[in-house]
Amino acid sequence: MEKTMIKNNKNFNKVSDIIESLTINTNPDSVAVLEEIGTNSSIDEVRELTSKALVRRNEYNSLSVVIANRGKGINDMSTVVAMSTINELLSLDNKEEAMRVLENTISSEGFDEEVKENARSVKALMALS
Repeated sequence: MEKTMIKNNKNFNKVSDIIESLTINTNPDSVAVLEEIGTNSSIDEVRELTSKALVRRNEYNSLSVVIANRGKGINDMSTVVAMSTINELLSLDNKEEAMRVLENTISSEGFDEEVKENARSVKALMALS
């Protein structure tokens, strides 16, 4: 089955339910599972759901996954995944934790310039929203 057909697949609903369950699970290990399995998936739709779920958790560790990691969340090679992550960040009621992760990403020497530039752009958008 083609990757683009996953939303029509009955297993997609199961994957979506698993991601949602991990999102509401308070165990910090659930973030690690979402990062390892979901954000590394070869399927765009799974990465998109996972990134949005990590943002909805609105915790430093979950936000760091989608903000500060190359190839994940706002840094995903798929524009659909990156933009849906950004939109989810913009829709947060409480943006304080996300702004803290963005600022730490921008000011840290440990990140490459592309990740820092994406963080700067998202921070500017969030400041305007």
